[in-house]
Amino acid sequence: MDAIEALKTRRSVRTYKSDPVPRKMLDEIVDCGRLAASARNVQPWEFVVVTDAAMRQKVAQATEANGAFISQAPACIVVFCDTTTYFLEDGSAATQNILVAARAMGLGSCWIAGDKKPYADKVREILGVPPKMKLIALVALGYTNETPAPLKRALKEVVHWEKW
Repeated sequence: MDAIEALKTRRSVRTYKSDPVPRKMLDEIVDCGRLAASARNVQPWEFVVVTDAAMRQKVAQATEANGAFISQAPACIVVFCDTTTYFLEDGSAATQNILVAARAMGLGSCWIAGDKKPYADKVREILGVPPKMKLIALVALGYTNETPAPLKRALKEVVHWEKW
């Protein structure tokens, strides 16, 4: 799948088949996250890949209702960033790369918010991440059991040329 098709067909998926995602694929997806744009090339990110069912269950429970489906996804990539000036922008860019890479490989994924969430500290503790790191996102992923097709706003509704 080419990049444009992956971008245009990526959707949030919350139900997954139980088939495990091969480690080689997970490495490739995280590598795409690592290669994201970064303000001043600081690259403040670190990634925790969670495939163990018991650990995914703990993480899912910590996120309350927001990420309950993490326990059913065969993998979850958790994005953290060091506290830098543009940590949220950099971590969000890495997360978007992860989402698109997963789609390009035929996987479904869903971004669960991390920054400013009440469960951020608990997720960090469960995963043994140093306190200075900020939780940016949790990305559940796996082979999809659904084909979501939410409506997206038309281009003509969102683009303005030269001025508003």
